[in-house]
Amino acid sequence: MSGSAPLLLLSGITKRFGVVRAVRNVDLKIFPGDFLTLFGPNGAGKTTLLRIIASLTHPTVGRIEFSEENADQKRVRVGYVSHQSLLYNELTGFENLLFYGNLYGLDKPFRQASDMLTKMGLEEAGQRLVREYSRGMKQRLTLARALLHDPSLLLLDEPYTGLDQHGSRLLTRILRSVKEEGSTVLLITHNLREGLELCSRAVIQHRGRLVFEASPDELEMPHFENVYLQTVED
Repeated sequence: MSGSAPLLLLSGITKRFGVVRAVRNVDLKIFPGDFLTLFGPNGAGKTTLLRIIASLTHPTVGRIEFSEENADQKRVRVGYVSHQSLLYNELTGFENLLFYGNLYGLDKPFRQASDMLTKMGLEEAGQRLVREYSRGMKQRLTLARALLHDPSLLLLDEPYTGLDQHGSRLLTRILRSVKEEGSTVLLITHNLREGLELCSRAVIQHRGRLVFEASPDELEMPHFENVYLQTVED
């Protein structure tokens, strides 16, 4: 992947909120097919960095370049899963995906919504109101929403939060499938084990800066845990 042109290039990204610098001078390349996991403690600036990439906020300083899309296409080709599901509780799962399919201008929104429900293991729940869904089901539907328009880049902000052990395992299987399909993914997680297992690159952010990067082949789990704790130590 490092021999190909990056899908996304971040140069000198800094984000200030008043006197607080949430993101500090971040340089990052994300290549097509990358599965990059971003680790870091609360307040490290991970969510702010993800929101900048998703064009939900602008950097104070720095530049972002998407190699395949122009500025108008960039918003359409990014899938984003945040702490808010962006689902409508009084619609069914299918109706939610159909709504977003029409919003994205998909050619066959009925078929694509149905296929995505099947892919996420939600075909039987597709006609139920989302307010009746469990936390894990809502998380799968949120991921379905983000993947529906075949994004060039999938951004995931703590998708494991609130999931029980079964839900976490199921989400890991789905993300592994997404990875095997060649999607480009940037995942934020506190779940060191799943995050390291899935990724092609592991990055640690601390106090706004990217302070560590390695491939999982270079680090076994116990070693990475030690590296992480030493890196984010105050």
